Amino acid sequence: MEDDEYESLPPTAGPAIHMVAGAAAGMLEHTAMYPFDVVKTRLQKVNPHPGGTYKGMAHCMSTMIRTEGTTSLFRGINAVLLGAGPAHALYFSVYERAKKAVHADGSKPAATASAAVCAAFAHDAFMNPVEVVKQRMQMFQSPYTSIFQCIKAVAVNEGIGAFYRSFTTQLLMNIPFQCTYLVTYESSRRYLNPTGQYNPTAHLLAGALAGATAAAITTPMDVAKTYLNTQELCKGAQASAELTHTSSRYLMGIVVAWRAIHAELGYAGFFRGVTARVIAATPAAAISWSVYEFFKHSLSLVKDA
Repeated sequence: MEDDEYESLPPTAGPAIHMVAGAAAGMLEHTAMYPFDVVKTRLQKVNPHPGGTYKGMAHCMSTMIRTEGTTSLFRGINAVLLGAGPAHALYFSVYERAKKAVHADGSKPAATASAAVCAAFAHDAFMNPVEVVKQRMQMFQSPYTSIFQCIKAVAVNEGIGAFYRSFTTQLLMNIPFQCTYLVTYESSRRYLNPTGQYNPTAHLLAGALAGATAAAITTPMDVAKTYLNTQELCKGAQASAELTHTSSRYLMGIVVAWRAIHAELGYAGFFRGVTARVIAATPAAAISWSVYEFFKHSLSLVKDA
């Protein structure tokens, strides 16, 4: 990138600019596509309602609206509103810093991937408890009426460790997700916009392609994460003990979760909710990168004023 391109923000700006731009992008991304995230979680949960499993995304959404009301599609959104801003602020600021450190400019996939790993760790360390609370509230007939009640109940009944039960799985999912996501975005953006100037269409298309690709590839890990996050007093723990060789009340780890999912749903279970996940991730990524690049462009205009 040349120094006069808008991506090169003023040296005096510091990480705060990337954090503000990232927080705005994260808030809009998550809130705009939240109903699809709820549907994806419901589809991934084993026996999510008394009638059994949902028959696809449309059936899930229509069933929720008919039996639980439209507001059911927004249960847990308060957790996202509180957590997405700080998590994405960390994500984008760490990513930009790491890119500079490894001299990633979109033409070096390995360098971009290494920056993605740093960003993924920073994001997940903050966001994992938010995901637990959000997904607990998204479940059918969730006993929680507020995010604070959920936090208190989980901490008292299951311990603080419950908020990080899926952290390893989250990282194992997000590292390949973010590597695929960011390498695809940077490569696509470079191809669609070789001049490096502000180009909203290029950022939109590159973001959409990156989101769809990464979401599809990492769905099996996302299913495992949902399985681990939505356990309470795991009803299948004793039955699963024969598969997992553990006496724990809770299933732990991605391999154990995959064994349990396969035992209950077969190989098809690994891709439950993939359509909803891709449909949510595609516009979400497009929104996120469009907003983020817009903020960077706007701030570059301030620099030049």
